[in-house]
Amino acid sequence: ANLSRAGKTAAGLFRPPFLVFGEASPVYTVPAGTRKEKMRLLAALLLLLATALRAANAQTGDFGYYVMALSWSPTFCALTGVREGSKQCEDGSLRGFVLHGLWPQNEDGWPEFCRTSQTDPSRSATATMADIMGSSGLAWHQWKKHGRCTGLSSDEYFNASRNAFQSVRIPDVFRGLTTDVELPASVVEEAFIEANPGMIADGITITCDEERIDEVRICLTKDLQPRECGSDVRRDCRMLDALMEAP
Repeated sequence: ANLSRAGKTAAGLFRPPFLVFGEASPVYTVPAGTRKEKMRLLAALLLLLATALRAANAQTGDFGYYVMALSWSPTFCALTGVREGSKQCEDGSLRGFVLHGLWPQNEDGWPEFCRTSQTDPSRSATATMADIMGSSGLAWHQWKKHGRCTGLSSDEYFNASRNAFQSVRIPDVFRGLTTDVELPASVVEEAFIEANPGMIADGITITCDEERIDEVRICLTKDLQPRECGSDVRRDCRMLDALMEAP
């Protein structure tokens, strides 16, 4: 009974004591708020470690299929792009869906930041991708993170990215959007499937960010044909009233 009483404090910072030299001694523990912060930091460090290990173990060209990510430009600009001064978000750009990237993917997981013997692209090469990606900076980042893992040269990777982008028809309703709308994310998926014969429901996923339509992710074979996505890619946004701002 004495031990249980000794372990209590008004601040609640102590836990049941240990016996030290035959007496009860309270042991200080980290407050809950501080523990949460440390856990978040630990999770971030573990993520960085996992990324480094994945890069060290990844073999360039060793992947199963592609995920092509199409970003809804107004969402990117509202949440990130304007603040960062992205050229993609300059007044008058009127961009809708742009190519975020073409990502090598496995049935479970994906490679990134691979080591490669291929030469990095020149500034002029990345600049040629700005018309469909919004900026040359994004093209460079996509090569560094994903392109190096494909086993392709930078020119081949950018050509594949462009071909993948051009192989998918953007539904007319989104090409001509002139007013902001709120809609179920599933409607975006259905519109893409209807506009692209051969595309299946399990081969496309819609993501949301801060209650907005964010990206359309489409799974493609290495020959850039529609295919089913792996389970770790199929994470559809379930919102019924996601915001889709007009460009």
